[in-house]
Amino acid sequence: MKKTLLAEFTAKPGHEDQVAALVADFALLVRAEPGNLAFDVYRKASDPRAYWIFEEYRDEAAFTAHLAAPHGAPFNARLVPMIEEDASVLTFLDPAG
Repeated sequence: MKKTLLAEFTAKPGHEDQVAALVADFALLVRAEPGNLAFDVYRKASDPRAYWIFEEYRDEAAFTAHLAAPHGAPFNARLVPMIEEDASVLTFLDPAG
């Protein structure tokens, strides 16, 4: 079964450009992971500092591999000081029908 989630965070004022660049670089790495099916980055139209990232992985094993990927920890270490939340807020999704 696919593993699907929404990751949300808000860039702190003054960090918009750094967060945008960091997320763009990270997206390229995640999309190259063998089990990744989608890593779509969105910004909220009414608040461009607010990011919503739709992620989809082939299965639980692919998501676990994503979490263990060598680029994940450095990304989060750089991101956290530049966002309002303590970390990305993850919402796991199940198909509705």
